[in-house]
Amino acid sequence: MRGFHAVVLAAGLGTRMRSKLPKVIHEICGKPMITLVLDALETAGAEGAFVVVGHLAELVETAVGSRATCVLQAEQKGTGHAVMQVKDALSGYEGTVLVAAGDAAFLSGSDLAYLVKHHQETKASATILSSILEEPFGYGRVTREASGRVRRIVEEKDCSPDEAMIKEVNSSVYCFEKGDLFDALSCITPDNVQGEYYLTDVIEVMIKEGLRVEAVVSEDPLTAQGINTRVQLAEAEKIFRDRIRERLMLSGVTMVDPSTTFVDFDVDIGQDTKILPFTVIQGKTTIGEDCTIGPFARIVDSKVSGGATISNAVIVETEIGEDVSVGPYAHLRSGTVLAERAKVGTFVEVKKSTVGKGSKVPHQTYLGDAILGEDINIGAGTITCNYDGFHKYPTTISDRVFVGSNTNLVAPVKIGKGAYVAAGSTITQDVPEGALGIAREKQKNIEGWAEKRLKARQKSGSAEN
Repeated sequence: MRGFHAVVLAAGLGTRMRSKLPKVIHEICGKPMITLVLDALETAGAEGAFVVVGHLAELVETAVGSRATCVLQAEQKGTGHAVMQVKDALSGYEGTVLVAAGDAAFLSGSDLAYLVKHHQETKASATILSSILEEPFGYGRVTREASGRVRRIVEEKDCSPDEAMIKEVNSSVYCFEKGDLFDALSCITPDNVQGEYYLTDVIEVMIKEGLRVEAVVSEDPLTAQGINTRVQLAEAEKIFRDRIRERLMLSGVTMVDPSTTFVDFDVDIGQDTKILPFTVIQGKTTIGEDCTIGPFARIVDSKVSGGATISNAVIVETEIGEDVSVGPYAHLRSGTVLAERAKVGTFVEVKKSTVGKGSKVPHQTYLGDAILGEDINIGAGTITCNYDGFHKYPTTISDRVFVGSNTNLVAPVKIGKGAYVAAGSTITQDVPEGALGIAREKQKNIEGWAEKRLKARQKSGSAEN
């Protein structure tokens, strides 16, 4: 198989999606759908790709990044017009051009490679990727001669009763020889109800001119399915999530209830890890072996090492070491690092902080911009006061420190090795190594205060009556 270039059509409004965003950047399992098309093209061996952008072009360009060259279709005048916009960009290239829609999320690299191979081996001018659908309503039909050669593509509204019975449909994915493609494009007109240039008209032009037009059938009937509505988006999400879950379970991951476990494409999970119900794992998250995740956990763009236990927690852009325990009801925010055997417990929030090996933050604590050493115990209700309304400041707690409950550590502040902080303290100055830090008002007991208060209240009530 020779190399090929690809054109992805992503300029349309996607009005049926009823969204302020371009259709092709709506995500499926954590990826914009256009990146799924680019993934398939790269797997098939595309030497270069061009994405035709139009509506909110900058958003599509951001999703595409450096993976393809974006070409602007300033006015959306149909699929044929969109391909015309790439003519100059392909001026130095002669060969096979594959054209696909930006919402063709179900395309596979193997299907595309087979399409290109068949196209080049048969020396066709155009080759259509088709699918066999038991219910082909709404799709253009691929009609063939008795010999099997393609006769034409008939749109649903133009089908005769016999043509409507045909189950082979057009997937809107094609291979063309570049010269034949642009020659045919110069012949099509916008003589239709929409006033647009249709790429399907190119097929009719080529057949009339006696050029060879082929069609190959995809093994996957979903290949022809585009994503035009939120309903179809949700259906696609379900299909891909089922595939992801099956792949992970076959690799040795236990999912107690797969139907309530949601995992994105780029997630990697190690052998013998157990995922409990109502768990969401997103982005480029990696989870090691022998972990227990969930129930009710959400993990985003994080690294979780082997043996960790995470329950009822939200974890974002966090690095978790081996045998760490998190939750229930913990929130780990961006920049958090938990070393091996650390514990972050109930109603604890940690932001941009490091918790050292074997250190424990069991409950009802906020750590922000803090560095904790090893074997530290943080009492309930402890807060690092890291923000003065203008700037964030660090708190440093050295190894083997014990911080009593209901303590405020007003940053910037350092607690030395082996030091103790008394419960109820508000610490505003550094505590030296091995010292006890106490910062609270001296207790004062007023004898008989409650009785005096009661009498005053009764007197006040009598006066009101």
